[in-house]
Amino acid sequence: MPTENSPLIVADRLRIASASGATLVNNISFTLGRERVALVGESGSGKSLTARSLMGLLSPSLRLNAQTLNVVGEDALALSEGQWAPLRGGQLAMVMQDPKYALNPMRTIGWQVAEPLKLHASLSRAEIKEKVCEMLDAVGLPQPRQLMSRYPHQLSGGMGQRVMLAIALIADPQLLIADEPTSALDHAMRDQVLALIRRMVEQRNMGLLLISHDLQQVAEHCERVMVMYQGEILDRLPAADLPRATHPYTRTLWSCRPSLATKGQPLPVLDRAALEAHREHH
Repeated sequence: MPTENSPLIVADRLRIASASGATLVNNISFTLGRERVALVGESGSGKSLTARSLMGLLSPSLRLNAQTLNVVGEDALALSEGQWAPLRGGQLAMVMQDPKYALNPMRTIGWQVAEPLKLHASLSRAEIKEKVCEMLDAVGLPQPRQLMSRYPHQLSGGMGQRVMLAIALIADPQLLIADEPTSALDHAMRDQVLALIRRMVEQRNMGLLLISHDLQQVAEHCERVMVMYQGEILDRLPAADLPRATHPYTRTLWSCRPSLATKGQPLPVLDRAALEAHREHH
């Protein structure tokens, strides 16, 4: 169990390969403490695979190697599936992209938010119900008592995403991994949900690893950024420095943000030859 100041994640030369031996994540190293860190990059850069490896959720067909992979004080390379179970939800939690697929359509909201508590805490039924109600309220859902008896199809996308956050946080984990948590929402809702995630993480003194394409959001809500490209971490910088990034790839990602100013104009295209040349020199 990590202390207040020890890192929640230590990854040293983490490598993920396919069954055919193709390298998908190539010897990346990073640490993460009780801070808000974003992992950004294009689709297929290895962001989600990296996140899933930290939860012990990689497909069995993939091979994981690392010099060190320490997750909330445990040697993740030595954990069996049975040892992962109490960590997931209890110490580590994940919010997925789309509540339509992540929530169980056959179970009530109250049942789904209570499930991690039943697995990770010894509380009475009344205590569980009270805690579920408090959690739904904390994530900004109206009339939590009535909501507990509803089903996922009765909620809007933004409400569904708040329910998923309630499920992730109810057992008081130390680290939240949010994989594109707002990509299924409209723009106004995205900012609300991300601001909520940030507020909950700060109040609970947790670590956050945010997987995102949205650099504007990252600059606003995270402290540090790691930029991935083709399975490697190319750049690391304070999130506030994204508008002034010096790395050519990070600069292009930043200038590709769609905005009102760029409406109707072609966005910049990445010069991959220049990027490869930059990688070889560094």
